[in-house]
Amino acid sequence: MPRLEGKVALVTGAAGGIGRAAAELFAEEGARVYAADVAEGAPFESAGITAVRLDVTDEADWRETVDRIVAAEGRIDVLFNNAGLVGSYEPVDTIPLADWHRVIDVNLNGVFYGARTVVPVMKAAGRGSIINTSSIWGIAGAAGVAAYTASKGAVRLLTKNLALSYVGDGIRANSLHPGIIDTPLIAAQDAGVTAGVVAQTPMGRLGTAREIAYGALFLASDESSYMTGGELVIDGGYTTP
Repeated sequence: MPRLEGKVALVTGAAGGIGRAAAELFAEEGARVYAADVAEGAPFESAGITAVRLDVTDEADWRETVDRIVAAEGRIDVLFNNAGLVGSYEPVDTIPLADWHRVIDVNLNGVFYGARTVVPVMKAAGRGSIINTSSIWGIAGAAGVAAYTASKGAVRLLTKNLALSYVGDGIRANSLHPGIIDTPLIAAQDAGVTAGVVAQTPMGRLGTAREIAYGALFLASDESSYMTGGELVIDGGYTTP
């Protein structure tokens, strides 16, 4: 039996990378997937997948999207808050304020708006799984990248807050912590940054988006029914030392 048979899932940042891999895998495993992204003409549609345009920094956009899904499906079983960006590699004394606010708005506020909008739907159903993409840099420190590390650390603890706040409503919340993954986001960054992180990764290679998607699939499925407030780290050993 498919692992997400009959479930309705909303995946953000689904135009490419981890989001797209997760949307495809969720659909393969029986879910009806709404693949959301802000990119024009994105993300994509295929069997079991419906594309929706969503700006995760816009609460009104969230409400419109969630209302549309609930009108069509009656519920949302899985929310994968995956949209995010690095945005700036600058430390606190040099990062432009506009860059700081943009990264926090996408990476942290986007997760907040998503949970704020979807939690009432899940409460009404008495069940649900929320998966929030954090990062290895939401656990371990890194020089520079001030906004990214701050936002991903906040996502980690916001997830624990959600888990404790809504456990009585049948809602689970867990954070996903990828290492350095072969995605368009990583391909666009400075090659020296990528090489440096790979050099610190015991497995010595980039992960694949599909490898992270399998982690998200576990958290979305009933296989993780006794897991909430947890951190699923898939990082090639980066955070082990």
